[in-house]
Amino acid sequence: MRAVEWLKHAFAVDPPGPATPNETQHVLVEKLSAEVVRRRLTAPALLMLEMSQPLNYVSAQLLHFLEPLIAIVADTDGYLQLTRFLEQRGAIDYVCQRLEAMEAEWAARERAAELEHRSGAGQRTPERHGER
Repeated sequence: MRAVEWLKHAFAVDPPGPATPNETQHVLVEKLSAEVVRRRLTAPALLMLEMSQPLNYVSAQLLHFLEPLIAIVADTDGYLQLTRFLEQRGAIDYVCQRLEAMEAEWAARERAAELEHRSGAGQRTPERHGER
């Protein structure tokens, strides 16, 4: 009976849909997403993430492999948390959703700033030629 217990979960996979990060992983994904959106690289990042989604576990293992090199120039605690999160099946979905949400927020702020700029410019009365 005991042999059957461990075998029951031998081929279990994560449930479909986005993964749920812990608090540290959430903060890291937010920082990473904010930086991608700030640099206006959302479309290329989404393309790369969607294309690499079937290999997300292998990609996370590659990041684990590169950890000694990263440790030379950066703090590895956050790096390890991020790679552990990326090992989960729905991690790419979660990151893509955060990127899209942040891009939408950024676009809404840009539209609001543009409308404010236009309405502020329209309130001034144009000076007529020759009048003071």
